[in-house]
Amino acid sequence: MESVTMKVQGMTCGGCVASVTRVLKAVPGVADVTVTLQPGTAQVTYDPGQTGVPALRTAVEDAGYDVTG
Repeated sequence: MESVTMKVQGMTCGGCVASVTRVLKAVPGVADVTVTLQPGTAQVTYDPGQTGVPALRTAVEDAGYDVTG
């Protein structure tokens, strides 16, 4: 398993946190997700044999948020 912390911009409430958590958990290979409103991060533990950072970034961006790191 590998972990990555991404900076997510555009989250303004608990509903946003729930949305980002939901879309990341839906990516095959994701084992754990922790999203925090402040400072706007998503920490993801995933199986690199099944997914990678580009797929995680795409999932968040497709949900309407920006990934900056």
